[in-house]
Amino acid sequence: MWTKDNIPDQKGKTVIVTGANAGIGYETALVLYQKGAHVVLACRNLDKANAAAEAIQKTDSAGSVEILQLDLSDLDSVKAAADTFKSKHQKLGLLINNAGVMVPPASKTAQGFELQFGTNVLGHYAFTGYLYPLLKATPDSRIVTVSSLVYRLGAIDYANLKSEKDYDPNREYAQSKLANLLFTLELQKLIANSGDSVLSVASHPGITGTELARYISKEQFDDMIKVYGKLMPAWQGTLPSLYAAVSDKVAGGDFIGPDQDGGLRGYPTKAEILPVALDEYEAKKLWQYAEEATGVEFL
Repeated sequence: MWTKDNIPDQKGKTVIVTGANAGIGYETALVLYQKGAHVVLACRNLDKANAAAEAIQKTDSAGSVEILQLDLSDLDSVKAAADTFKSKHQKLGLLINNAGVMVPPASKTAQGFELQFGTNVLGHYAFTGYLYPLLKATPDSRIVTVSSLVYRLGAIDYANLKSEKDYDPNREYAQSKLANLLFTLELQKLIANSGDSVLSVASHPGITGTELARYISKEQFDDMIKVYGKLMPAWQGTLPSLYAAVSDKVAGGDFIGPDQDGGLRGYPTKAEILPVALDEYEAKKLWQYAEEATGVEFL
């Protein structure tokens, strides 16, 4: 059973966690701070980020905290955040693409993409691309992208990524989480082809109670509990991300999730990746779409 106690000393490592002010992102940042890392909380809301930083710094640690304003739903904000970080840092040991939005009312990003795809996928693609030179320059660096088991229900509808046809919140969420996994695997393939040493790894938290579910009605939430059972606390749902980030047993392209109840609960292990996320043609098509949509090219 792997827990945060298995994490080695992280002193000297600079880490960015997107969406670090609450839920899994907060718990991830907290643990890495407690292990001595310099943790950058990359968040949209600065008030919430400052509150999270204050709470983290109240714990006993040799780590340090920095705040970076990042709105993943606005590609201009993504570039500004990356530029700000690069003006202060020459290396980046760990990027955890954790932030996300789940089943909101129909909404679009600043650039007109459906909010879940634009935020969860394109925002993180662009942020990773802008920061990749620093990751490449840092020995043993990693990129961890948080997906979800609902990727199994996903399909990429390129004719509806700006809600041109209609909007289904659950369908669009599953689409974004499939895209996160396709992105992770294609990124690792491109890294390997380039000869770089960065690892691209995916994780999923199983079924965990966080603020991510704020758009789900109480009735829907109660029905979900009846089907899937009790939710894990945020600290436990964080463990797959942490394992993906620091374990020496992780390889590029791995998918890490809980080990019990079909991946819903438990402690970190390597998860199975179903064929829908192993489609090489789909991965290349998605990568090309992201390049064109964001204007960011790397690798």
